[in-house]
Amino acid sequence: MIFRRSSEQPFADRRQAGRELGDAVVRAGIGPDPMVLALPRGGVPVGYEVSKALGAPLYAFVVRKLGAPGNPELAIGAIAADGTTVIDGELVRELGVDETYLEAEVSRQRAEVERRLQAYGGELLAPDVKGRTVVLVDDGVATGATTRAALMALRSHEPRELVLAVPVGTPEVIADLEQLADQVLVLKTPVMLFGVGSWYVDFSQTPDAQVIRLIESANRG
Repeated sequence: MIFRRSSEQPFADRRQAGRELGDAVVRAGIGPDPMVLALPRGGVPVGYEVSKALGAPLYAFVVRKLGAPGNPELAIGAIAADGTTVIDGELVRELGVDETYLEAEVSRQRAEVERRLQAYGGELLAPDVKGRTVVLVDDGVATGATTRAALMALRSHEPRELVLAVPVGTPEVIADLEQLADQVLVLKTPVMLFGVGSWYVDFSQTPDAQVIRLIESANRG
């Protein structure tokens, strides 16, 4: 099920996108006892608002994109906290990425995954999802590699229902991700994305300290 907004105006910031996305998730009528898993760092402000709308706990699910040579924002793959690794073979061939670069980038991003796992600590990270309704949230999907790795990793842990909720993504990428989730909710589906950040007025970086503060605030009391 996909909810599309009629307006093509960008979101003011991630929090506004999260509030609108939270309304869509509530309307979708997902399964019982949900938990919200947000991809840090940019997905956490969005996930915070979704967790408030659902009255559900919020956790970080650490995944890192593998950046293309000379263009680290272009994902040629991704690696999840449990080691699940996705490589976009077609894009790797198109860009002529060699094996040496790919191995080095996997190693570098694996180290960053470990750093974030240490920084966020056990209480902020996703617990066992088996038998639970999981809502995976990010601030948007471009190539979909990072989200694909996250969905594949989560599916292997046998959640009751796996829902992907994002503010923006292209129809082609969303259709691909629908094969990995039980339900996909997206607010905007532009044919041309030009980067997730182009759909936000304020797309400033989300520091680790804000990630920690938002998750702790969402789960307080």
